[in-house]
Amino acid sequence: MGEKVLMKGNEAIAEAAIAAGCRHFFGYPITPQTEVAAYMSKRMPKIGGVYLQGESEVASINMVLGAAASGVRAMTSTSSPGISLMSEGISYIAGSDVPCLIVNVQRGGPGLGGIQPSQSDYNQATKASGHGDFHMIVFAPSTVQETVDLISDAFDLGDKYRVPTMVLSDGMLGQMMEPVVLPEPKDPNNDCKEWAACGHKDKRKHNVINSLNTDPPTLERLNFERFERYAKIIENEQRAEEYLCDDADIIIVAFGASSRVSRSAIDKARKEGIKVGMVRPITLWPFPEKFIKKYADSAKRFLTVEMNMGQMVNDVKLAIECKKPVSFYGRTGGMIPTTKEVYEQIVKLNGGEQ
Repeated sequence: MGEKVLMKGNEAIAEAAIAAGCRHFFGYPITPQTEVAAYMSKRMPKIGGVYLQGESEVASINMVLGAAASGVRAMTSTSSPGISLMSEGISYIAGSDVPCLIVNVQRGGPGLGGIQPSQSDYNQATKASGHGDFHMIVFAPSTVQETVDLISDAFDLGDKYRVPTMVLSDGMLGQMMEPVVLPEPKDPNNDCKEWAACGHKDKRKHNVINSLNTDPPTLERLNFERFERYAKIIENEQRAEEYLCDDADIIIVAFGASSRVSRSAIDKARKEGIKVGMVRPITLWPFPEKFIKKYADSAKRFLTVEMNMGQMVNDVKLAIECKKPVSFYGRTGGMIPTTKEVYEQIVKLNGGEQ
């Protein structure tokens, strides 16, 4: 393990991607993720990599598709409105069965909204990242260190299952500075993958990377095959952290920055004798229903804490098969819940003032 260094979240994302063997970055500046692209613009030329600022997010995601189709590790980063512009390209990438990394440092919305932190792209990331039947693996880090760790995992799982992956950060995690230990650099694997369009030299079949298929039975078969892979991801790749859940009457479900606030509120409530714990989703897709479902009988109620208008609530209800009430507390528009606010919600659900 290396020494700890103090890094801004966005710059740590870039350095972690380089350590994971990424040498191809395509993006476009948008607050609050611009530091990722700016950092890459300085680092990539020095290590023999490629940095290219597209004329738009639309261009950038299609450049990612082109590079990733050759089998190299490629990525982009943007913030909420940029993901909307990339949605067609993300669908093309999924339909081409090509792995890549997409980082979303979320900001407030809808529309241009504001540049402050938000978690209002949850539904977009997990359910509607583009047209058609497909999924991405979506990670939700809660610290800068976890962001660094999950970047490598995102690349590795993308390669394993041949799917696009997303790290869903936010303006708070992207802009804050925390000490991190960077991983040991991986040697970029530029060997020609058996599925990639990287030249066949008459030694194997000619690969064509394409998401267009006008024959309905063939397209249906490809979708069925893709969802067989998704089923394996759901079975094997669910991740969550459980915090003080074993005896909890109230289970908070919170991810990312909201979980940091919730943890502090839980610690305060525990000192007052309130039995409250937290399940923190680390993968948003696949949603960690296994981790949440096991408390459906022992807990009395659930509370989601989010920086949006309650986009995760229904996923929690489905995970516990609606056996217990699921409440919601959230702030939106770039506002961050406070420890005091979440603590007050815990006290309310517990039955009154302490």
